[in-house]
Amino acid sequence: MFKHVPNILTIIRFLLIPLLVYYAIEDDYVATIIVLTISGITDILDGFIARKFNFITDFGKLMDPLADKATQVTLLIILALQKIIPFWIIAIVLLKEFFMIAGASFLYGKELVVSSKWYGKLSTVLFYVAIVGSLFTLYWNANFVERGMPVIPEFAKYIYYLAVVSTIFSLAMYIKAFYVQGYLKNVIKKNNNIQKSN
Repeated sequence: MFKHVPNILTIIRFLLIPLLVYYAIEDDYVATIIVLTISGITDILDGFIARKFNFITDFGKLMDPLADKATQVTLLIILALQKIIPFWIIAIVLLKEFFMIAGASFLYGKELVVSSKWYGKLSTVLFYVAIVGSLFTLYWNANFVERGMPVIPEFAKYIYYLAVVSTIFSLAMYIKAFYVQGYLKNVIKKNNNIQKSN
């Protein structure tokens, strides 16, 4: 049973997404941050447990980054709809995820599993930091500006820019890994085996 804990934690992250949507739409920024923090903790725990006890599975390799992206994209869309961030950020993220999904589908059944890399994690972490920064800014503005307290700097926007650059870089690296290091090598190996068998 314990070996399924990482996958269970990944599933929990999917289940937390509707809560994030509800609290974000209701402008309950504290609750949104709390749920997002819980989601982040489950992400850290499932990765740690999977590596520590060698519970790494194909399901985890696929669904763990998908849970991260689903959470991230959902919050980014909400922030864009609330005009907190520009839509072009969403467009770049969705374009990158489209290529990722297309690549994963292309490699499906070819004995290759798409797993997350450090550069993919980096962009995810940067977006999470930017999102949390945005939520804190919104909370601060909603609760303290009316009392005459100063508005905190919009530092989050600079982190969004870093996250976008990291996203573009990770897309380039994934394309290299998928089609140069992964798929092409697999095809060459497969063709060589066919030639040897003939």
